[in-house]
Amino acid sequence: MATWQRPGDEGVAGILAGLAERYLGAALPVGLVAWDGSTAGPLDGPRVVVRHRRALRRLLWDPSELGLARAFVAGDLDVDGDPTDGLRCCWALVRDGRAGRPRLTVADRLAAVKIAARLRVLGPRPRPPAEEARTRGRLHSLARDRSVIAYHYDLGNDFYEAILDPTMAYSCAYFHTPDQPLAEAQRAKLDLICRKLDLRPGQRLLDVGCGWGSLILHAAEHYGVHATGVTLSQEQARLVRERASERGLTDRVDVQWCDYRELSGTPFDAVASIEMGEHVGAADYPRYAGILHRMLRPGGRLLLQQMSRAHVAPGGGAFISAYIAPDMTMSPVGTTLGHLERAGFEIRDVHALREHYVHTVRAWERTLAERVERVTAIAGAAQVRIWRLYFAGGALAFEENRMGVNQILATRTTVDGSSGMAPTRDGWEAGAPAVPA
Repeated sequence: MATWQRPGDEGVAGILAGLAERYLGAALPVGLVAWDGSTAGPLDGPRVVVRHRRALRRLLWDPSELGLARAFVAGDLDVDGDPTDGLRCCWALVRDGRAGRPRLTVADRLAAVKIAARLRVLGPRPRPPAEEARTRGRLHSLARDRSVIAYHYDLGNDFYEAILDPTMAYSCAYFHTPDQPLAEAQRAKLDLICRKLDLRPGQRLLDVGCGWGSLILHAAEHYGVHATGVTLSQEQARLVRERASERGLTDRVDVQWCDYRELSGTPFDAVASIEMGEHVGAADYPRYAGILHRMLRPGGRLLLQQMSRAHVAPGGGAFISAYIAPDMTMSPVGTTLGHLERAGFEIRDVHALREHYVHTVRAWERTLAERVERVTAIAGAAQVRIWRLYFAGGALAFEENRMGVNQILATRTTVDGSSGMAPTRDGWEAGAPAVPA
């Protein structure tokens, strides 16, 4: 049973806890520590630390997820303990119906203003943290997409090498057991993709949104294909070329710095796109699906791995949009299947990997914690706070089924309807057991 300190009028924490409980209609789910050292709420779990009154000023101007995110990124607000546990407690409060949506009356607002004045919180709107994305131009124009991709991926190859496993795969891995090392699980994911695509020596593979080249390098080295990757990140393209040269694969691996809308030429034997469709946008997705279809020869296979989400916060919310992936859109898996079918694909298999993403993100989270000094030296303390929150919230969203991820296998059938697919899935799993839920 949790040890509890009731809010009172002694100290800032008591004042803030009383105000929060009045508006939420429920007890605080986490502890609270204020800048004057006072505490309130549960004492034996995660605690929100209000380090500076500027955090409250941010919330007065932006009483939303964005205001909280800005306070956290700026260091005005922090979490003492496991951020995932703190988010889990807060989300459970809403999910279980213990807290209603605040409906502030005029009297409530006046009371909040009086308390803000008493705590010397009132003042001009604080500037957003310098790390916040500032998007310009028409949504999903070529220029805007390039700037958005650069914002996220051009933090530097050193940054991502410090967080990811040696394959540099920045997508959901495939775990045979929950405690399997991440690098092994990522190689298992790459093998699973290659087997589903039925890659053979001499074939041509296109990877749309190739990242740091984990798939095209793996497929060229272990399956003998000629692989072409496409990325909008110059940092990624540079590293792919370096790694291809180091492995003696320059004759079989090519990377192009271009947009998927600029693709042309002879269709490929197989096409993959691994967690890139989220950056396309709902309005442009039919065009994206059509280009994937055009770039695949009749009888060839498409492997699309993509995150999914219901229509509520399809971009992941204000924090994700402002600090991680601006303009991102996650659609229900059924919507994605509809786009692919209308583009001319035959859907052959849908493989849900949601639980695997929980293990993947938690592995990244552990690596960040282990290498926090190195990552701070590379990118700064604010970026460490951003990625701590990103990983904590992401793992929880997949754990609680508020987000999903799926591998979709589809074919471009020939004119006579042949799919080129075997009648069974034999060989895909290579005898590996499934990950327990």
